[in-house]
Amino acid sequence: MNIIVVGCGKVGTTLVKELAAEKHSIVVIDTDPEKLEEIGNTLDVMCVEGHGESASVLREAEVDDCDLLIAMTRSDEINLLSCLIAKKLGAKNTIARVRNPIYADGINLIKDDLGLSLAINPELAAANEISRLLRFPSAIQVETFAKGRVEIMKYAIPEGSVLDELRIHQLRTHLKTTVFICAVERGDEVFVPTGDFILREGDIISFVAPIKVANDFFAKVGAVASKIKNVVILGGGRITYYLTKKLLESGLRVKIIEIDKERCEELSELLPDAMIINGDGTNNHVLHEERIENADAVLSLTGVDEQNVLMSIYAHQQVPDAKIITKIKHFDFDDVLRGMPIGSVVYPKHITADYILRYVRVMQNSWEASMESLHRIVDDRVEALEFRIRQQSEILGVTFADLNIRKGTLVACITRNGETFTPGGKDSIQLGDTVIVVTTHKGISRLEQILDSEMGI
Repeated sequence: MNIIVVGCGKVGTTLVKELAAEKHSIVVIDTDPEKLEEIGNTLDVMCVEGHGESASVLREAEVDDCDLLIAMTRSDEINLLSCLIAKKLGAKNTIARVRNPIYADGINLIKDDLGLSLAINPELAAANEISRLLRFPSAIQVETFAKGRVEIMKYAIPEGSVLDELRIHQLRTHLKTTVFICAVERGDEVFVPTGDFILREGDIISFVAPIKVANDFFAKVGAVASKIKNVVILGGGRITYYLTKKLLESGLRVKIIEIDKERCEELSELLPDAMIINGDGTNNHVLHEERIENADAVLSLTGVDEQNVLMSIYAHQQVPDAKIITKIKHFDFDDVLRGMPIGSVVYPKHITADYILRYVRVMQNSWEASMESLHRIVDDRVEALEFRIRQQSEILGVTFADLNIRKGTLVACITRNGETFTPGGKDSIQLGDTVIVVTTHKGISRLEQILDSEMGI
C-alpha cells in the first residue's frame, strides 16, 4: 500500500517503522527537517518537508496515488484539515488523530463530510483498555473479539497455583474448564503450546474464552478478585476524564486526586458525580487522608512516568489486593518495568499505534479476505487474527485432524450461530463461522495461510 504519514512525533515515528517493516511504501511529511533526516537515514521511506495541510506539499507527496493518509500531528485541526484536503486530492482513505474531548461526541457526525475513514482518540482508546482491565481484575491484559463475545486475556501464574506442573490438555479433566491457552511467556521465551506443554509458576499465559468461561476459570484457579466498586485515580488528565465517565455510568464510585486546582474545578463541572480532591497524589499523607486502603483499584494516570511507577509501587504495598494500573508514556524501558509490582501497564501511544496498524492490516487484507480484526499480543511477538467466513474455500468442511496446520499456529476458537467453542480433531470450519487464529507468523491475510503449505490438506 502507498501510505502518507503526516507528523513524525513519537507515535508517528513508531507507525512509520512498523509500516515500513511490513513493506508498505511510505511518505513522511513534517515541518522539522532534523526529524525527517533522522527517519530518512534509518528507514527506506520518502521524506517531504512542509505542512501536511498544504495542497502543494500533499501533491509533492503524490497524494493522488495514496491508498491511505494518516495525520498524526499535535493539532487536531491540522489533522482534520490534512485529511479533508487529501481526500479532495484523491487519497482513497484517511485517518486522523483527534484528542480534544470537545470533538469526541461530534466527530462521528461529520466523518463522511470530512472524508475520514477513522478518527482515533488516544486517550479514549486508553480509557477503553483500562475499563476492560477493571472488568477482569485478575487479568493483566484483555483484548476483545467476535463483537465482545470472546476475550483474549493474559494471566500470570502465581506461586502455589493449581496450574503449576499441569499439562495443558489436563485443564479439561482437572479443572473442568474449556479455556484455550494460546501463548505462554516464560522468561524471554514465547511458546505457542501444544496439549502436552507443562505450565510452570511464573509463566504468563494468554488464553481465549467467552466471558462466562473466563470468569469460571479465574474462580477455579483461585484468582477471583472482588468486584471493583471503589476506584481511586491519581491524575486528572484526559484519560481520567473519559474513563471516569465510563465508570460512573457503570455504577462505580470514583475519587480523583489532582494537584492542579484549576483542573480540579474543570473536572468538578464535567464530572459532578465523581469526588474530586485537590492534592498531591505522590504525597503518602494525602493518600492516607483519602483512605487509599479502601480502594478496590488504584490507577496512576499522571503525565509523569516516574511518578506513576512510584505511586503504583506504594499503592501495591498499602493495598496488595487492589487492582493496580500504571500509565506509561515511554515504552523504551519495558524490560525494567516488567519486574516491578506496578500491576497492568498501559501505554497510550502504543495503543494508538497498534489501533492504526490493526486498521491498516484489516483494510489491506479485506481486499483479499474477510479479516475482521487483528490484535498483537505477547509484546507483539504473536498475532491473534479474526476471520469471518463469507465464501467457499477448500479448507471448509475438512476436519482439523486432516488439516496440516503450520507449527506455531493454533485455531483458538470458532463462533457459530452465536455459540463459541474450541474445536477438536473431528470439528471443521463452516461457511458463516467466525474463526480466531493465534500465530507467531506475521503477514497472514487469508485463512488458507494457516496451513503448512497453502491448501496442504
